[in-house]
Amino acid sequence: MKKILITLFAVLSSVEALANQPKNWQLGFQESASETMRDIVSFHNNLLLPIIVAISVFVLFLMAYACVRFRASRNPNPSTRTHNVAIEVLWTLIPCLILIVIAVPSFKTLYSQDRIPKADVTIKAVGYQWYWGYEYPDENIIFDSYMLEDKDLKADQPRLLAVDNVVVVPVNKVVKVLITANDVLHAWALPSFGVKRDAVPGRINETWFKAERVGTFYGQCSELCGIKHAFMPIEVRVVSEEDYQEWLTDAKVKFAKEIIEEDKYKKLASK
Repeated sequence: MKKILITLFAVLSSVEALANQPKNWQLGFQESASETMRDIVSFHNNLLLPIIVAISVFVLFLMAYACVRFRASRNPNPSTRTHNVAIEVLWTLIPCLILIVIAVPSFKTLYSQDRIPKADVTIKAVGYQWYWGYEYPDENIIFDSYMLEDKDLKADQPRLLAVDNVVVVPVNKVVKVLITANDVLHAWALPSFGVKRDAVPGRINETWFKAERVGTFYGQCSELCGIKHAFMPIEVRVVSEEDYQEWLTDAKVKFAKEIIEEDKYKKLASK
């Protein structure tokens, strides 16, 4: 009974009450943190949901009416009618019109997702089995991001979502993400930003987002990629411009690309 009440509360509660990560018994979207995600949620709640509910109620009514009106006890001699031209025209045209109504706003949303504005920050995300590698090409920064084990979690870090090295981006800036993979198919997804792109070996896909508020946002690999597919979380921290510049200063030392590659060459040479 408790689970049923929790589920009903999740359905009836506002999406805005949800945080930047999945919640127990959550049925709605995570709180939007970008214009793209707001468009997606609006499209779903204001157009798709009413159409789906209306169609479901109408079909349920027709089924109930047919069961009662044409039951065997009321119709001992069934009708021999085989078709009705008017009904056949209607059940062909009406679904077509519904699809057109859905298509117009959906194309607009898809176009806004694919049209990438001039980027303020560029990040390259590379999927591996089973972790993510990140690079800031314009800043000479490169690092790997692994999921934290349960024993390493802090009190405010969610299980299966927190990572050791987080992606840091500035608020209200266009972030372009170049996505690829090193081994098998992966997918880089951040629900709060309305972002999901496949990571394909030998190919670079592009996406973008513009975070509208500071905070920590979580995502996961969304393409089955092997035994540890469920352990490839994504953690993005959105900070102010001042904090981002401060992080860049430290990251250029800690994650300097040339130094990391030089250490790798030294290890290979010593073997």
